[in-house]
Amino acid sequence: MTLAELGFTAAWATLRHVPRPLSAAGFGLGAELAARRGGAGVRRLRANLARVLPDLTPVEMDRLVRAALRSYARYWNEAFRLPAMDPRAVHAGMAGATTGMASTISAMQAGRGVVLALPHAGNWDVAGVYAIEEMRRSGLPAEMTTVVERLSPPSVYRRFVGYRESLGFEIVAQDDGRRAHQALTRRLRAGGLVCLVSDRDLTGTGISVPFFGDTVRLPSGPAALAALTGAQLHAVGPFFLPGGRWGATIMPPIEVPDRAGVEKATRELAESFERLIAAHPADWHMLQELTPGGDR
Repeated sequence: MTLAELGFTAAWATLRHVPRPLSAAGFGLGAELAARRGGAGVRRLRANLARVLPDLTPVEMDRLVRAALRSYARYWNEAFRLPAMDPRAVHAGMAGATTGMASTISAMQAGRGVVLALPHAGNWDVAGVYAIEEMRRSGLPAEMTTVVERLSPPSVYRRFVGYRESLGFEIVAQDDGRRAHQALTRRLRAGGLVCLVSDRDLTGTGISVPFFGDTVRLPSGPAALAALTGAQLHAVGPFFLPGGRWGATIMPPIEVPDRAGVEKATRELAESFERLIAAHPADWHMLQELTPGGDR
């Protein structure tokens, strides 16, 4: 077992037993130290947030970066505690500030699959738990499929897969190609739910779109799946609220009538992401470089 896996395993085993305010304080301290150190990830976060709010003064940007790092630290604190949390309590902590879920439930009750595409924002794992509980309460199969990036070393990747499977997610790896495609299309054709984090193009096959005054590539997968299966496509923006609560905004459906509409739908997805991120910029946890756009 690697040191990384030992660390993650210990965190998942022990932090659920630590009082939440105490663990939150520890992760908050880590966020403050990261802000002071200003490493490569923090510099990238600053550059990405500058896309969203280009007119901030340096002092205002410092405050925003610190808030974003505290938000990211909250995500990790909750990730280590989430497997031991009651899904009903998670649902209650999110239901009051989540909008647009009725449209997705109605589509699935009518036998139509749904693709939810989201940026790295808020706590996307909590959003998945909320969605599954909402489906259960609506008489739908309480399950969904999502795609994850294969991490290194493999032992850490397996630990993360186990973590998300414990939440009720069906997990497929982004680089599994045919298996991933089959799992996603099978779920959607059965009228189920697929959730995809979609603000970075990891395959090199994305579509160039305007994004916060620049051109980046976003994955074509969400729109392509909707075109292929007839699923309903939505952009979603999870965010944090005080008091250990969460929220999410589910945008109106993006129409993808056929394969020819994938590029337009991906552009609309980018526009929705811009609005969702701008509404809660401190909860956008993008510590990596966005995929540059341009001619292919």
